[in-house]
Amino acid sequence: MAARLPAQPQPRDNVALWHTRPDHDPEDAAIARHACLRRFVVSSCLLLAASAGASTPFVVRDLVGDGVFTAGIEGPASGPDGALYAVNLGKDGTIGRVDASGKAETFLTLPEGSVGNGIRFGADGSMFIADYPRHNILRVDPATRAVSVFAHLPDAHQPNDIAMAPDGTLYASDPDWARPDNGQLWRIDRDGSVHLLETGMGTTNGIEVSPDGKRLYVNESAQRNVWVYDRAADGSIANKRLLIRFTAHGMDGMRCDVDGNLYIARYDAAVVAIVSPAGELLREVPLTGRKPTNVAFGGADGRQVFVTLQDRGAVETFQAERPGREYGQPVTISR
Repeated sequence: MAARLPAQPQPRDNVALWHTRPDHDPEDAAIARHACLRRFVVSSCLLLAASAGASTPFVVRDLVGDGVFTAGIEGPASGPDGALYAVNLGKDGTIGRVDASGKAETFLTLPEGSVGNGIRFGADGSMFIADYPRHNILRVDPATRAVSVFAHLPDAHQPNDIAMAPDGTLYASDPDWARPDNGQLWRIDRDGSVHLLETGMGTTNGIEVSPDGKRLYVNESAQRNVWVYDRAADGSIANKRLLIRFTAHGMDGMRCDVDGNLYIARYDAAVVAIVSPAGELLREVPLTGRKPTNVAFGGADGRQVFVTLQDRGAVETFQAERPGREYGQPVTISR
């Protein structure tokens, strides 16, 4: 709710009224000028406070309000044009575009039967979308918005979230929500070929690559584990080990900042957890919504964090102290 200024005495401090009086006197003029100055000072303080709140690290505010997206809101990703993109604006099967002011519009509608989840952008501005009902990774041409199948995963349950390594290799989490011990993990190479990396996992969900491309992080929602793998130059992974385990609530999407800290959407916990590369819980950022589904970095300096909320169909945002690892891609996307 917008702050309201206190009511001012009338009419002696009303400058406009004072100027219309033929019998005005110096005392009235002084009172009017004082009241006008007081209004200006109070208004300026309110504006400065609002501006400071928007730029203070870890202070959450709304970017997009309740119900603009469906409960399937997911896959936030900052495009090369500086806008935020997320799935399911107004209805499932769409991709929404949100500008810096919070105005949301439909960017495109996916082919019939396709519904997006994770989104990532390539170095050339291409948008990659995890199409979970059809088991595809879709590619959207940055110039024409034409949608094509970049990769098909016939033996996948979904895919769900996707991550892109600095070299353009994609990784996809693949949970089986009916069987919590049947999760999978996939690699999609730059030529669209798919490789099953691991089976028999938990409900694999959030996935991210470290800024230097040498680590792959995967979380399991129901089991509350975050795993880390060593990643080789050919995209293969090895040396799986536990980074951190939470004792309550679930997990969803996650992103790294430039220092390698993970920002994890803690589903049903109403927070974004920030975890160091060593597995230390550094901070929890409280949210208005209870069920965050994913996070992304963006904004003018790469430090703005966007959080999609299932229970609100909304996007909340806050400033981080450090930018996200993907900030600053020097490409453009056609609107």
